[in-house]
Amino acid sequence: MLHGYLSTILQGLWVTLSVAAVSLAIACAFGLAGAVAKLSASRAARAVAAVYTTLIRGLPDLVLMLAIFYGGQILLNKLAESRGWDTIDVPPFVAGVLTIGFIFGAYLTETFRGAILAIPRGQAEAALAYGMRRGQVLRRIVLPQMVRHALPGFANNWLVMVKATALVSIIGLDDMVHRANLAASATREPFTFFCLVGLIYLGITTLSIAALTLVERRYSLGVRRVEF
Repeated sequence: MLHGYLSTILQGLWVTLSVAAVSLAIACAFGLAGAVAKLSASRAARAVAAVYTTLIRGLPDLVLMLAIFYGGQILLNKLAESRGWDTIDVPPFVAGVLTIGFIFGAYLTETFRGAILAIPRGQAEAALAYGMRRGQVLRRIVLPQMVRHALPGFANNWLVMVKATALVSIIGLDDMVHRANLAASATREPFTFFCLVGLIYLGITTLSIAALTLVERRYSLGVRRVEF
């Protein structure tokens, strides 16, 4: 029924998972930096973070993907030309993970900011009074507790991010969706192959939900839940 294309699509699955994992790491870095900036005493830092989250969350992911991949290469090559360097070719994988990570960093900024605000302010103040530096307070007091509050929003963003990896096929990355499209064109059976891809994505998200639920239970030990 799949005309021998199953192994090819499963090979593309590895590319999809690699894009998702690297994008998540980049998004967490942007999200944490954005959350700290939004909560800082610096007006400039808060303004930059506000512009970042407002702009990125207000633009379609596809538009940003194409703008960064094509527009970014044009800017890099103009810079290289002005410096007398060789032409720079940005690989689709690099452009894809940077774009997805940059986009979802804006969403995680708000997730992490809300999680930090959920921590009683008195704990950080007590640590500062005890003599800890702000960096130590962030690492030892804030971040460990932030994880529990951030997990629900983090889980939602991860699930959306996994599905957003399908966009990288548009810029030529040989991922699962790209290979399914080639198989569909060769066999003229698009419904079969895209249903297969949909089921694989469903499997990834289902396993992710199960794993994140276990993590959330681990971090919620000793915490009383409110029931309505």
